[in-house]
Amino acid sequence: MKALIAVIVLFGVGAFFSGAQAQSLGWQAFAQVKSETKFFKNEGVYVVTPKFDQKIKSLEGMYFSLRGYYIPTEVHSDKWIVMSKVPMSQCFFCGGSGPESIAMINFKGKAPKFKTDQIITVRGKLRLNDSNLDELNFILDDSELVTAPSK
Repeated sequence: MKALIAVIVLFGVGAFFSGAQAQSLGWQAFAQVKSETKFFKNEGVYVVTPKFDQKIKSLEGMYFSLRGYYIPTEVHSDKWIVMSKVPMSQCFFCGGSGPESIAMINFKGKAPKFKTDQIITVRGKLRLNDSNLDELNFILDDSELVTAPSK
């Protein structure tokens, strides 16, 4: 039944995806998100934030897979990692890609150890963020490692 609901939701989001693209749903959906500049009064800063439309909001809470590159961060956690659609030299933090090219991956348990730019696939539940500056815009909660080929 859940698979049928996922297919119905996918068709409901218009020209976003075909059923065969469900495994790479995330990066394609993230790329469709527009942005706006908002002022965060408590921090006293203007920040470019995502402007989530109904198409992307309809995907929130769905489980799907993301394949990408492990990106190390200065903030270390044993529960979450940052993943990028592109290698570190091209990623949002170092290479000028947009915020749609990165995701925060919150694991169910302890996060596995990876090497920089190691290609991994994870599966988790999408959560969207446009207001917490301590997290990324796209988050996969309850994530599990699907594959991690050796580097």
